[in-house]
Amino acid sequence: MRRRATDYRRPVRRRFSHWICALFGLFVVAVLVLFVVHHNHNEDRVEHPVHEEDSKMERDVHEKLNFTEEILSVTSLSRQLAEQMTIAKAYVIIAKEHNNFYLAWELSSMIRSCQLLLSKAAMRGRPITLEEAEPIISRLSSLIYKAQDAHYDIATTIVTMKSHIQALEERANAATAQSTVFGQLVAEAFPKSLHCLILKLSADWLKRLPLKDLANEQRNSPRLVDNNLYHFCVFSDNVLATSVVVNSTISNAGHSKQMVFHIITNGVSYGAMQAWFLSNDFKGAMIEVQNIEEFSWLNISYAPIVKQLLDVDSRAYYFGENPDVEPRLRNPKYIALLNHLRFYIPEIYPQLEKIVFLDDDVVVQKDLTPLFSLDLHGNVNGAVETCLEAYHRYYKYLNFSNPIISSKFDPQACGWAFGMNVFDLVAWRKANVTARYHYWQELNADKTLWKMGTLPVGLLAFYGLTEPLDRRWHVLGLGYDLNIDNRLIDSAAVIHFNGNMKPWLKLAIGRYKPLWERYINLTHPYIQDCASS
Repeated sequence: MRRRATDYRRPVRRRFSHWICALFGLFVVAVLVLFVVHHNHNEDRVEHPVHEEDSKMERDVHEKLNFTEEILSVTSLSRQLAEQMTIAKAYVIIAKEHNNFYLAWELSSMIRSCQLLLSKAAMRGRPITLEEAEPIISRLSSLIYKAQDAHYDIATTIVTMKSHIQALEERANAATAQSTVFGQLVAEAFPKSLHCLILKLSADWLKRLPLKDLANEQRNSPRLVDNNLYHFCVFSDNVLATSVVVNSTISNAGHSKQMVFHIITNGVSYGAMQAWFLSNDFKGAMIEVQNIEEFSWLNISYAPIVKQLLDVDSRAYYFGENPDVEPRLRNPKYIALLNHLRFYIPEIYPQLEKIVFLDDDVVVQKDLTPLFSLDLHGNVNGAVETCLEAYHRYYKYLNFSNPIISSKFDPQACGWAFGMNVFDLVAWRKANVTARYHYWQELNADKTLWKMGTLPVGLLAFYGLTEPLDRRWHVLGLGYDLNIDNRLIDSAAVIHFNGNMKPWLKLAIGRYKPLWERYINLTHPYIQDCASS
């Protein structure tokens, strides 16, 4: 068969050339991928050793240098610098005391350099080298020698400092004594507003005859001696304070018409007391006001306190200006007859069987009628004990170096408080507590058994005759303690402003004053006039 011409032949299929191109392309891509992967792997291998090396270096540094041990080491330069710096600081103070301010400045400058070097050593974790420390040590040594050479030796320093300390102590003691005197004067002073109120009320008592007729009618009321009622007594010459006691007691009780208040005051305040309690509404409570000057039986032949009031030495002690007697011991209230009247309650109210005594600086916050049903277990006086603190033990009030006291009383016996007391007058008469009071009051005419107040003699007279009450019945300290827990105040039946910071004075503690003021009728025209006068 004849072959076809070239132009008419079927073209041959070139299969292998296409596969070769494809394989070559894949090879190139694979090479590129391997190159990239290999390059990144090399970078990671470079970076990881660097980080590992850094962390290893940090560990080595911390392991190599413990700065606390370094500063405590006897042979270290760090310790030497620290000790020199301490000495230099002392000489800075001494140099300033001697007005050598340039030396003080030089020492301070080197102290700062020393502190900077120690800080750097602690931060970098390597010990201080001799080349670094030598200039500072040499300069500090030179300055310390210069300070010592300039008469700043230890003996001179001690004498100087002692003289300064002594002078400061004398000034502090003088300031404390002066502060005590001023505080005592403020506490004893009668505020102008209260004096104004007494004058206005006394004028009413003199001018308004119906008030006197009403007082005469109430004088013979059977409610005054009814033992089925709740009887309270307050002895005070402060009209406003007594009003707060009565008003707060009534406001917190559910049956005010069953309450009887027995108030005793002096001749100066008698008219004002009568006018106030007769012309204001106290929710039906019975209020009796008596004048202590009408108690003819309370005389010099019967009551030791009356004899002491007339004694020249006693009057000089309490009313004079003897610098040897502490101001707080000279307070005339300690010998005031109204203050000692609490020891004569059974004789003032011979027909009563039980009574609650309230001081004029208390505020009642809860119903007090449950006190009358308390079992006193045959005791005379129901009172809150105050020996949670060591100060309120018997040995703090009485002179146990006197054998009369030490032979009859336990120095660790627990003290208690006047201010809110429930008295069983039947048991009182049986134990003849008033005679006990007379005995101890006469023995202490020279003030060797105790120094001041009615509480020490009360502790003696009621010894073994006092029933402790729950602390919540009577919370004390609002006249001197700024830090009484609010929860304790809220839970208290009676809060007591004992101390110099009475709530009617400008000296009062602001945190507690609203507790007292809320029982004052501030809209009363006399109170408004006297407050603004």
